[in-house]
Amino acid sequence: MTYQIEHMTAGRAMSMRRTGPYGPGNHTLMETFKEWVRANGLFTKSAVILGISQDDPQTTPPEHCRYDVCILVSDDYFQTDAAVTETHLPGGKYAVFSIPHTAEAVQKAWNDIFPRLAADGLVLDASRPILERYVPAMLQKHLCEICVPV
Repeated sequence: MTYQIEHMTAGRAMSMRRTGPYGPGNHTLMETFKEWVRANGLFTKSAVILGISQDDPQTTPPEHCRYDVCILVSDDYFQTDAAVTETHLPGGKYAVFSIPHTAEAVQKAWNDIFPRLAADGLVLDASRPILERYVPAMLQKHLCEICVPV
C-alpha cells in the first residue's frame, strides 16, 4: 500500500452530520449531501468533498458515532441554508492513500493503513481528523483517497 505525503492548507467547509452506527447511513448522508451540493452549484470539476468519521467505533458506542460530509468552499462563499453548517478544517501534514472507491477496498485500507504508517515511523496526529477525500476526476476513475494526519 503506497501513499504520498501532502501538506494541506486549513480551509472552510459546509457540512452535514449524522450520528449513529457507521455503515449504510453514512452512504445515505453522502447522497443527500451531494444533492445539496449540486442544487447549490458547488459540484464543479474542482470540488473537494470529504467524509469524516469523528469517532473511533472501537471506543465510542455505535449510537454516538458522528459522521460528517463536507465540501470545501472559498472564504467569500455565503450560505444561509439551515441544512448545512459551516466548519473549519485544520491543515497540516497528511499521508494520502489512493484506493479503489469500493466498500471492500475502503475496509481493507482501514485495516492496512496504520501498520504501514507505523512501519515507516509515522504517527497518527489524533488532534486532526482522518479524511476520506472525493474529487470528481478521481471518482470518474472509481478512486478515492484516505488522508491520515501525521
